[in-house]
Amino acid sequence: MQKKYVMISNDIRNKILEGVYSANDQLPFEKDLCVLYDASKMTVKKALDILVTEGLIIKRRGSGTFVKDIGPEESKRLIMANQFRGTTASNPDKKITSEVLEFSVIKAPEEVCKQLNVEADCFVYDIYRLRYMDGEPFVIERIYMPIDVILSLKEKHIMESIYEYIEEDLSLSIQSAHRTVSIRKATEFETEKLKMNPGDPVGIAEQVGYLNTGITFEYSISVHHYNKFAVQLVLTRD
Repeated sequence: MQKKYVMISNDIRNKILEGVYSANDQLPFEKDLCVLYDASKMTVKKALDILVTEGLIIKRRGSGTFVKDIGPEESKRLIMANQFRGTTASNPDKKITSEVLEFSVIKAPEEVCKQLNVEADCFVYDIYRLRYMDGEPFVIERIYMPIDVILSLKEKHIMESIYEYIEEDLSLSIQSAHRTVSIRKATEFETEKLKMNPGDPVGIAEQVGYLNTGITFEYSISVHHYNKFAVQLVLTRD
């Protein structure tokens, strides 16, 4: 189950990046956030400290907590980083659950070795799961992670948030990902699992994820229900 302070920080972060809270806006006082999130003062403080560390908010003694007025480059970096926090972090107001279809340790196939940039004799977690949002299936994920990078991964972590386990329990920092997006017709299996009609399309996201050390920690292919699939882009002009 997602830690309460993580859920609160995720929700406030999303509201800042979505413009609900604008630059220089004052956030509700801590006592009001305690009521809003039904949380203790210590939990709210821990959530706000995360956002202070990320450079999203600033605490002014005697005045309160305010959204920092960050520049366009920093804003772009934060928006991109937020895309790779995982489904649970991106949807703090939703109940995200998982059905594990497969979970094992295997010798990495050739394509997986190439994507993860590992040796041919490397062993990886092979994770196959169906994810639900508020009880409705929305994505089928196939994930490969090197066992010597993501230590002691268990089924209970796969049932919840793998990214939260990586960052909170292993104290690793997820930095970025390279993602390729495409559309195709759903297979019979995907149609059944995602509760779609024959011939419906699915969104495919192929992703390679990196830690802040530059180490590749994930290669995944996600098959998304067509009406629950969106891609956020950050476009720049040189």
